[in-house]
Amino acid sequence: MHEQLEQALREHIRSGRLMPEARLPSSRALAAQLGISRGVVVEAYAQLTAEGYLVSGQGAPTRVAPAASAERPPVPATSLEPRRPYDFAPELPDLAGFPREQWLRCLRAALRGAPFAALGPGDTRGTSELRNELMAYLGRVRGAAPEPEHTLIGGGFAHGFAALCRVLRQRGLERVAVESPGWHVHRLVAAGAGLEPVPVPVDEQGIQVDGLAASGCEVAVLTPAHQYPTGRVLAPERRAALLEWAEDEDALIVEDDYDSELRYDRMAVGALQGLAPERVCQVGSLSLRLAPALRMGWILSPSWLTGALTYELGLSGGTPAVLDQLALTDFLARGELDRHLRRMRSRYRSRRQALVAALAQCLPEAQVEGIPAGAFAFVSLENRLDPGAIASAAAERGVAVQPAEAGRPALVLGYANLTEPAIERGIACLARAIRA
Repeated sequence: MHEQLEQALREHIRSGRLMPEARLPSSRALAAQLGISRGVVVEAYAQLTAEGYLVSGQGAPTRVAPAASAERPPVPATSLEPRRPYDFAPELPDLAGFPREQWLRCLRAALRGAPFAALGPGDTRGTSELRNELMAYLGRVRGAAPEPEHTLIGGGFAHGFAALCRVLRQRGLERVAVESPGWHVHRLVAAGAGLEPVPVPVDEQGIQVDGLAASGCEVAVLTPAHQYPTGRVLAPERRAALLEWAEDEDALIVEDDYDSELRYDRMAVGALQGLAPERVCQVGSLSLRLAPALRMGWILSPSWLTGALTYELGLSGGTPAVLDQLALTDFLARGELDRHLRRMRSRYRSRRQALVAALAQCLPEAQVEGIPAGAFAFVSLENRLDPGAIASAAAERGVAVQPAEAGRPALVLGYANLTEPAIERGIACLARAIRA
């Protein structure tokens, strides 16, 4: 009963019904009013006095504390992400296509079969079961050359890349080469770790290795299998020159392998990491392969970086939950990821075709560049257009698009998370925004 009385008085003070300096009845009077024991009131008053809501003194009445002011009711939590009917976000897969039943089956199997020890803190590098399964998958599908002892599990690309940047900064590195145009997250994460991002131009064949050599950087982060945002593939001669640069300069290549299995015209080129495991640190994630909400990825580390990376990942505390890791292990072992990606390739191919057709009809002056792959398309526009103004005008019509930082008017249009009819309607709205 004293807890109920405390809660009621506390809420009255917070809401302003009992103002600062307001006088309360004596414990005897309030007990008589409520028909309860005086001891209940005394205990409630004592607790609220200890918390600072009430003040009392010898021979003085109990009052609301001067500092106990009325508080506004809490504002309900809202999302920072604006919701628009047609969201062409390039970083989203088909969220409705997430294999819920298969994932749930694997999660249940992991929970049933996990030993009691699996419920402990776990290995900072990730469970040995997942690292072994990833070794088999990445070797078979990506042509990588991983070793379980140098395969680390993290909370996605940004988490793994941030840990790598901190390790490199601790080793005295000050600058890192990034693609221009490139993914802004590469620059932000590097800068957040104290490294200076140095832009290196990208052309139709990928990153310009001559420009990379002239930059004086000892580390370069790039997207060789499907360059973001241009959608190009690093040409074979550039791949050879890049690896030669790394060998000659004792440099490190950071390979962002974010969507390599999502190619629709042929098999994707193999991972750079498979050609030079000691010169290439591959960072991959499940964000586009399955869903960003899983917060799971991997690092295929050169042997000379593994110890420092393991320590840094442990400090950051971003290792995914052990049960999720065991679920992914089962998911890979059952071949569920292979089946899911086959379904998504077929679906994304159709959605990309719908995007190209809608652009040809509504915006014939726009040009789609890059290979048929991934979850986005690079769309170049007429020189007179301002991509930023287009994005603002489109947002007013319920269409979310992302300007490309390409040095020329262009947009990056994601299509994976929109149905074909939604793509057609969204492009029609975008065309009206551009004309306006």
